[in-house]
Amino acid sequence: MELGSGEGAAPSAEMEALLAAIDRFCERRKEGRADGEVAAELIHLRHGCDRLELEFSDSAAVFATTDVFDRQGSTSPIDWIRHNCHLTGPAAAARVDVGNNLDRLPQSVAALEAREIGFAHLTAMARTADVLYNSETAAGFDEAALLVKARENSPGKFYYICRHARHAADPNGYAGEQAEQVENRSLSLSMWEDGTYAISGVLDTVGGAALRSALEPLARRKGAHDHRDRKRRMGDALVEFVERAQPARLQVTTSLETLLGLSGAPAAEMDFSLPISSQTVERLACDCSLTRILLGSESMVIGFTAEAPISTTWCCSVIATTGWFTKASGSWCWPRTDRCWPSRPRPASGRALGHRAPMRRRKSSVKSSCRSLIE
Repeated sequence: MELGSGEGAAPSAEMEALLAAIDRFCERRKEGRADGEVAAELIHLRHGCDRLELEFSDSAAVFATTDVFDRQGSTSPIDWIRHNCHLTGPAAAARVDVGNNLDRLPQSVAALEAREIGFAHLTAMARTADVLYNSETAAGFDEAALLVKARENSPGKFYYICRHARHAADPNGYAGEQAEQVENRSLSLSMWEDGTYAISGVLDTVGGAALRSALEPLARRKGAHDHRDRKRRMGDALVEFVERAQPARLQVTTSLETLLGLSGAPAAEMDFSLPISSQTVERLACDCSLTRILLGSESMVIGFTAEAPISTTWCCSVIATTGWFTKASGSWCWPRTDRCWPSRPRPASGRALGHRAPMRRRKSSVKSSCRSLIE
């Protein structure tokens, strides 16, 4: 592959002026700056980077429509950008996605230019718009509603908000995506000459969360004398878990509306996992104990009911929350920080209280329990 020698490699006059200005900026005197000056410079510099990322994304989308990458021996536009622009594959794909969806995001682009959001917000917004616009089952894409959330939340938290928005607008498409992840599960064990094994594989979001939920408690340090690094502790935990053959304990947090599969409900939350679809929650809830958590106006726990076991051969607890949907504004509220929920009671997991009921009957008992909680 011929790298860095693309057609029209000579920079334009505007590009030369920009690069010269960057050179002058980088050569400025940096000694003696006050702390506040450094802080302000970081904010302005990041905004400048975001503006340039926007321009890069626009050009990347245009480049993806050409055949230059093919003439220069690359397999795809993203592959060409990855090599010639020194980006990872996901980073290159993100820029192309943003560029392809700029026309659908005029308010978000204006917000970025006004320093109200960053490029990371715009990336999450663009990918959400792309999925919903290309889905035959989606109810539509509401840029204005998501932009409000983008202005109020960090990029990390906004990414999860976008996942919830996708589920609310397209529950069938969201569930289909998770079903496809299950179909793509794979695991291989290769024995080396000395008898040790190399393990590689791919798990869906629920399967990966179940495995991690089982291993994390076993991978904790045993005390001050435990000097094993995390990789060693996780390897030991996997062996210990398999030897004990203990079931994993999953905890799913969902609104009652999601558990009942109502239209417009957000996705559910599970430890060590991306938000999961209502159909996945229904499947997990077939073998679970159910606890109702009541959230107050400040998203704090103000009450909960005792566990209601529902055929518990799995170690799975479903926490059904109320108080998420604000009817006056018609919007969903997710009471969490970037990755953590506020403090909440953790129900003890139910274990083998009886024989397995038929799947249809267990689904019916779950929904009946949910309706009784609402009433």
